[in-house]
Amino acid sequence: MAMVRRARRINRELADVYPYAHPELDFRNPFELLVATVLSAQTTDLRVNQTTPALFAAYPTPEDMAAAVPEELEELIRPTGFFRMKAKSLLGLSAALRDRFGGEVPGRLEDLVTLPGVGRKTANVVLGNAFGVPGLTVDTHFQRLVLRWKWTEQKEPEKIEAEIAAIFPKSEWTMLSHRIIFHGRRICHARKPACGACPIAPLCPAYGEGETDPEKAKKLLKYEKGGQPGQRLSPPPDYPGSPARPSEPAAQRPGAGGTAGTAGGSTGDGGAAAS
Repeated sequence: MAMVRRARRINRELADVYPYAHPELDFRNPFELLVATVLSAQTTDLRVNQTTPALFAAYPTPEDMAAAVPEELEELIRPTGFFRMKAKSLLGLSAALRDRFGGEVPGRLEDLVTLPGVGRKTANVVLGNAFGVPGLTVDTHFQRLVLRWKWTEQKEPEKIEAEIAAIFPKSEWTMLSHRIIFHGRRICHARKPACGACPIAPLCPAYGEGETDPEKAKKLLKYEKGGQPGQRLSPPPDYPGSPARPSEPAAQRPGAGGTAGTAGGSTGDGGAAAS
């Protein structure tokens, strides 16, 4: 019970620190979010956001993407890395959407995970942010932080998801994921956490793993906490899963001014995130 109380307090504290937390992939509809999330494996959201405008201009619908010449699709997504594998997934999922779902992205987890290249992580990103269906996004940031905070000892994503889901009400799952991922990208980094600049340091059982000197820790901050905007290049869409952001200062808005940070993390199911 002490762990549960501490976990819920950390979530409340993060809600105050990141009231504008949101998915950092640019998208305008569920199909774009699905594709962007698949592309985000083993690369940064910034790199995906730089790549998808040309991709969606060429292939705006599942039908268009399913009919793409593989080599031309590969060339468009080459900057995201692992482009042949990702192109195969995009062609497969687009054909499946066309043939089995009438060209629409399904709003059920059990349907989404049948698509090529789509696992529970990607499915939960799409459900939570395009359909307003609560889900936990267990990416590498999420895994790292919940282990540091001792919310779980599990190492497998599905087991982590189950244990964290039991701590929080379902209504919190999507925003909890955003807050944790925001914190992991900005402050609680994989290799050198900025412990001395962390707003939840008094609650963290792993305090001291990183730099504890406040001035040195400030130099480790990324994105808006370090004076740089985040990864978005376009404003977020008004979807059921998109959080309201009325209190977000323009200067801190991720993507403000058309620029973005230089490091981030993947939410795709295929690999590790950059810290």
